[in-house]
Formats: sequence, C-alpha cells, structure tokens
Amino acid sequence: MSRDRGHLLTEQQNERSMHIDRMSIGESFDVINDEDRAVADAVRRAKPQICEAIQCVVRAFERGGRLFYVGAGTSGRLGVIDAAECPPTFMTPPEMVQGIIAGGEPAIRRSIEGAEDRADDAVKAIAQCEVATEDVVMGIATGGTTPFVHAALAEAKRRGAKTIFFACVPEHAHQDDADISIRVLTGPEVITGSTRMKAGTATKMVLNMITTISMIRIGKVFGNLMVDLNRDACAKLRDRAIRIVQAATDTSRDEAKQLLLRGEDVKTAIVMHLKSADREEASRMLIEAHGRLDCIIECNDD
Repeated sequence: MSRDRGHLLTEQQNERSMHIDRMSIGESFDVINDEDRAVADAVRRAKPQICEAIQCVVRAFERGGRLFYVGAGTSGRLGVIDAAECPPTFMTPPEMVQGIIAGGEPAIRRSIEGAEDRADDAVKAIAQCEVATEDVVMGIATGGTTPFVHAALAEAKRRGAKTIFFACVPEHAHQDDADISIRVLTGPEVITGSTRMKAGTATKMVLNMITTISMIRIGKVFGNLMVDLNRDACAKLRDRAIRIVQAATDTSRDEAKQLLLRGEDVKTAIVMHLKSADREEASRMLIEAHGRLDCIIECNDD
C-alpha cells in the first residue's frame, strides 16, 4: 500500500503554473525561468549546512577517505555525473568520489523507478564499496523519503562513516538520521512532483559546490586555475594545460609548451619555472608540500 506523500513540498502544486498547459511557449518559458531564479537563493539559505558538509569532505580527503553519493533517479544520476567529472578536472583517482545509483549502471541511462524502494540493495552497495570510518556518504533524496538512500546512510553510519543527507523538503516533513542535514527548499515544481526541475538544479549546484570547494581546499586549484587537470585526456585539456602554465608563469605559449614537455604535468612545470628548479627538485617540493602550489610559490626563500 502506497502512503500519501502529498504533504511534501516537492509534491505540492505550484500556483504560478496551474494553467501552463494553456500558456504560449513564451509564457511557459517565463514561468519556468522565474521559478529557476529562486533556486540559487534557496541554496544560499542552506549555506551553513553546505559549508559544514564541505569541511567534513575535506577532512575525509585529507586522511585518504572517499566521498560517496547515493541516490535514485535524477538524484542518483547527478551524483554519478559529479563523481565522473572529478578525475578529468582534478586528476583524482576514480575511487575518490563515487556515485551509487539505485538500480545500478542501467539506471543511469533509463528509469528504473522501483529500484528506489529496494533498501536491501543499498546495504549491499555500501558493503561492496567497503565503506569505512574515513569515508563520507552523502544521500540525495529531494523528496526526502527514498528508502534506498536512507538504508545506505544507515549502513554507512553503522560502519562508522560520516553521513550527509540532502533534500528539498523541511526536516519536519521527513526526518533523517545523518550527521549533517542539508535542506534546500526550492518549493513546488512547475510540473507537480517533477523534481528533475528545480530540485534537480539545486542538487547539481550543491554537488558542484561540495566537490569544487573540497578540491580547492586540498590544493587542486591555484588561484582559479585547475592545475591538477588530466592534460592527456583530450585535445581540449592539452590546450588548457598550456594556457594554465602560461597564466601561472607569465610566459609565452611556446615557453609553456616546453615547460610541460620538461615537467610532464602542470604543477611540476609551474614550480620548475617559478622556483628555477629542475624536474626532480620540483617534484620533491610538491611531495613535501602535499601538492599545494601556494605553499611552494608563496613561501619566502631563506
């Protein structure tokens, strides 16, 4: 027997879109666009909890832990996407940030709605990933009720991992037992219950913020340059690597190319130039500084 979820904020009707089926394309656009404008403000209101979550993830990364996103449907797919984008952007190992979606890999490409109710599958997924005390598990359930997500968080907590819960409904509507609870109240969707819209946009924004700021804090960014990108991934990233070295060293494109050839990666090339070091010395300095360019470049020479 299904329970009534009509009290949930994400399931309520949006008064501004009640007659969207009779609106022109332009009018429909305006309604959706106006609703989307409010998403960033809703995210901002959850700033304290989001920042607390970021601190939790940074601490995990610093001690060799991992971040797992767990979700179903749109929530799960967004977690998988954010995890998949970390290795090319920050040259992290694939296991450092992982996405777990109800229904497994097939659910990334097509909807497997019943999978979100399979709590046992979530427990098995957490066990298969060998989640431990140094890890962080973030459950994403915009409507707040997904059994797969709550079961995953419970199992992660039982194993000693830190847990984060993300939803777009207030805590009194559906509570959680996570260490950190992020509630981004985006309000009723334009199409009633379609949380791939505003709730999905809010999810994408928050996940981007968590991984991006966490990577910044562990030295994956210098200034606003992605100095740990995987330059061998494609032609676009090879070109970006050259431009990053140019910007960080104030050299010509040809000089930057030569530095990369000698240094083999962006960080080493930058240290070689700015500290007048050879590749071996630059590599040693990076190891000692735990990969943080700011600690090397901005320190005072004795």
